[in-house]
Formats: sequence, C-alpha cells, structure tokens
Amino acid sequence: MDFLIIITMCLIGAIIGWITNLIAIKLLFKPYEPFRIPIVNFDIHGLIPKRKGEIAKSIGNIVEQELLSVNDILIHMLESDKKVALLAIIKFKIKETIQKKIPSIIPSGFIGLILNYIDEIIEQEGEKVISEIMQNIVQDAGSMINISKIVEDKVNEFSMEKLEDVVLQIAKKELKHIEILGGILGGIIGIIQGLIVMLLQ
Repeated sequence: MDFLIIITMCLIGAIIGWITNLIAIKLLFKPYEPFRIPIVNFDIHGLIPKRKGEIAKSIGNIVEQELLSVNDILIHMLESDKKVALLAIIKFKIKETIQKKIPSIIPSGFIGLILNYIDEIIEQEGEKVISEIMQNIVQDAGSMINISKIVEDKVNEFSMEKLEDVVLQIAKKELKHIEILGGILGGIIGIIQGLIVMLLQ
C-alpha cells in the first residue's frame, strides 16, 4: 500500500512537472498579442512577442560585434589574392578600352609600347592604389553601414509565427529536453513527498 502511494505521488509529480514546463515553453511565444484576464485585470503576453524589439536589437548587436562587422567584410576584400584578381581585371579592361579607342592609323608597335608601359605602372602602383582606395572605403563604410540596425530591422519584420518557427527549428531538441526534465524532477519530488507522507503516518 505504501509502495502504491509512492508510485502514485511520483506519477502525479511527473505529470505536473511535465505540464508545467510545457506551458512555460508555450508562454514564451503565446499569446502573440496581450490578453487581459477580466476578473484579476492581469495581462498575459508571450515573453518573446512582448520583448521582440529588445531581442531584435540584441541579435543585431551580437551579429555586428561578435560575428560579422562591416570592417570584417571589407578587410576580407583586402586580402592579397583578391587584389591580384582585381588588378588582372583592371589590366584587361584598360587594354580592351585602349585597343577599341586608339585610332587604327596608330602603329601597332606603338600601341604595344603603351600597353606595356601601363602594365608596368599597374604592377608597380596598382596594389598600393587599390589598398588605399579599400582603406578609404572601409573607413567610410564603417560609419555609413550599420549591420546591427539592418539585422534588427529584419528580425522586427518577422511575423511572430515566423519567429516562433525559427526559434523552434534551432532549439527544438533543447526545449523537448526541458519538458522531459520537468517530468523527471516532478517525479523525484513526488517520490520525496510520498516518503514524507509515509514517515508522517
């Protein structure tokens, strides 16, 4: 009989713990809009919908400060292999333009000298000029482009259904573990309560 009491208390505790955590997880998102309970005049509003603006701002700041800033993007563009590819494109475009624009009466040997001279200048000065231009772009873009604000605006544009779907896709396993843990802890508490009831009899 005493064993049956412990099992019953354990099952009741597990069910209560599981349901409590399940409701708590649901209340992260729902209701999307504030809902007032008439008798007690108390508003129920999902935690994430209520603080969507703050969450969006925090995500934007984390993305810019910890993951990806404008400087990171542009500095990546300054890598030497990118500059070599850019110089090759510049050379090609200049040669193509010269060959199209210079009149056909100009001797081809003279055109060849011009092209060789331009090649030498680009080889000597091109990488330095590109670096200077890129550095200026980095400085200007850093003050002009606000990645955190862009991310914040994008998150704020999400409907709550979309935001809930994204969060659940990312944290589905973890949230399920929280539900199960609630059941386990509730069961343990139920066993302890059952033992206390037995000791008090």
